[in-house]
Amino acid sequence: MGKFLGILILALCTLICEAAIFRPISDSHRSAALELLTPKDGSFTSLKETYEALRTFKVLGIGHQLDIKAKSCKSVVDTVGSPSSTLKDLFQALEVNGILKCELSKETFAGIASRLKDSVNTASSLLDYYYSIGSLVLIKGQTSEVDVHLGGADSVFRAIKALSQSDGRWRYSSNNPESSTFAAGIALESLAGVISLVSSDIDHSLISLVKNDISKLLDGVEKYDDGTYYFDEKLVDAHGHQSPLSASSAVVRGITAFATASDEDLNLPGDKMLGLARFFLSVGIPGNAEDLFYQLDALASLENNQVSIPLILSLPTAVLSLTSKDQLKVNVHTVLGSAAPSLSVKLKQIFSSGSKDASIIDQDLKFDPENAVHFLDALPENIDVGSYIFSLEIVLDNPEDKKIYATGGRTKVPIYVTGFIKVDHPDVAVLDSDLGNVETEKRFDLAGENTLSLSANHLQKLRLSFQLTSPLGNAFKPHQAFLKLRHENKVEHIFVVENSGKKFEIILDFLGLVEKFFYLSGRYDIQLTVGDAVMENSFFLQLGSIELDLPEPPEKAARPPPQPIDSTSRFGPKAEISHIFRAPEKRPPKGLSLIFLALVLLPFIGFLVGLLRLQVNLKNFPKASAPATFAILFHLGIAAVLTLYLLFWLKLNLFTTLKALGFLGIFLMFVGHRTLSYLASSSAKLKSA
Repeated sequence: MGKFLGILILALCTLICEAAIFRPISDSHRSAALELLTPKDGSFTSLKETYEALRTFKVLGIGHQLDIKAKSCKSVVDTVGSPSSTLKDLFQALEVNGILKCELSKETFAGIASRLKDSVNTASSLLDYYYSIGSLVLIKGQTSEVDVHLGGADSVFRAIKALSQSDGRWRYSSNNPESSTFAAGIALESLAGVISLVSSDIDHSLISLVKNDISKLLDGVEKYDDGTYYFDEKLVDAHGHQSPLSASSAVVRGITAFATASDEDLNLPGDKMLGLARFFLSVGIPGNAEDLFYQLDALASLENNQVSIPLILSLPTAVLSLTSKDQLKVNVHTVLGSAAPSLSVKLKQIFSSGSKDASIIDQDLKFDPENAVHFLDALPENIDVGSYIFSLEIVLDNPEDKKIYATGGRTKVPIYVTGFIKVDHPDVAVLDSDLGNVETEKRFDLAGENTLSLSANHLQKLRLSFQLTSPLGNAFKPHQAFLKLRHENKVEHIFVVENSGKKFEIILDFLGLVEKFFYLSGRYDIQLTVGDAVMENSFFLQLGSIELDLPEPPEKAARPPPQPIDSTSRFGPKAEISHIFRAPEKRPPKGLSLIFLALVLLPFIGFLVGLLRLQVNLKNFPKASAPATFAILFHLGIAAVLTLYLLFWLKLNLFTTLKALGFLGIFLMFVGHRTLSYLASSSAKLKSA
């Protein structure tokens, strides 16, 4: 059954490649952010990671769940207050401060601004301009008490523009002849910063030159078959390799920033801006924090610009059932899932998979304001089961919205229409080889259990046939129709069931298959598999068995291949072992055992009586504290030895007992020697006296 399901999945993956469904940012991204962006000990390892996490959480609207202000603000204050901090360090610190609002004084901002202005005047590379100008823009957004206006803005603008290339890309410095797409993005962002930092307008001719560069840059954008656009970075140098995601993100940030700052109509092509948005959404959920930042930062730039805001057309489901009469439903949102302006959705054309012919529909979808969904009451009457491409078009109701929102013209989405396939005249027959007369014919049941029992020899044939009809009465050809014969020694043979119109039929001539069957006579199980991605009643049936009588194999006939070892039988749980213990030996009566116990204790009682008759006393027990202590320890040691003997009898083994007895013996020898030495010296003193 698992193989059958795997075949169906492969069929789904090969249906449609030129159309795809893109969905806006969802709660899955929020869950991924909480998992990928986890601070350690209340902070991240660097200011760059801190800003990326804060920006990501802010875009997703879950910034309150990140409690890192205390340690991050300390790092910001230390960085901006250190004279050894680089321009990049200051830029990253100000980025973090723009979100956390740390306590920085006016004097601190003024000192940084003065240093940054000097850096702009002495900058020799694109990155120097980017960090210096970007930092001044950040200061402008965080305080109004510090003068950040640039003097000689036209010359700074020209210096950055001088690094541009004829294809719209930029160089990192005048000493580096290689151009970069990523550099183009940060250059446009730097130029946008220059425009926002001047007190008067920039020379309009310079703005026009940059507009021309943006047009050339967009002309070189790469395109996939599904309508997504992206920028590829071919330059690999000291700045590191930039992936298509980071390069495209930088360009989108730069274009939207320049469009907002210049307040110019850049005539951005709506299909390419929408294609870039689709590229970021097609990434799904990135596997690392940096790529997640690039994705969301670019989407936020597209969402919040006032020049070209992409609208994303998505479907809650791309599978529609004719059996349950599902409706076609369409959602239209911005890239971050915000509500779209007033609009309508039209179904323009329907393409059948594998065919260039299209049905012209041109039908408006109805709008459900409560659920914010556009829907089609019923599919066109000529739509049968299969895979289709629906061509949909977004039409904005307000003409002014066309200047702001990018719809991209018609959007093609894959649709899979499923239904219940009718199976007629299912039967299995054994035929004579010569005349083709039916010797045995039996019908199998798709709904119930089948236990067909057939028999044949090598001079006969096996025929299996059935008919498949779609809900509209058309012939239906599934992706898979297999007949499998499985011998009792697990050798399998699979045959494809061919069709002619509605009828599927296969005839197995055993005379021509004896070599393929390795001349193996015996019982063969019959299995039939019919399945398709759009077939709601795909089935895998055990039809029964056939007893084959094949001739004896010749001397040099091929032998059946060795069957793979089932890993579950090799490494799985073994069969339970049943062990029968021997019957316990017969024990003596309880009364006899008690008599034996009394006889064992009798010598001990005699010992106690003997001590009383001999008038044993403790007159010689040492009275001084030290000798008395050794005497007590000596007697306790003897008691411990007796206790050890008892434990050995009850549960201890010989090795444990001998080890413990060795330690007790050394202890007894020491305290016994001290005790006996004291008694001997006391006796000698008594005799001499």
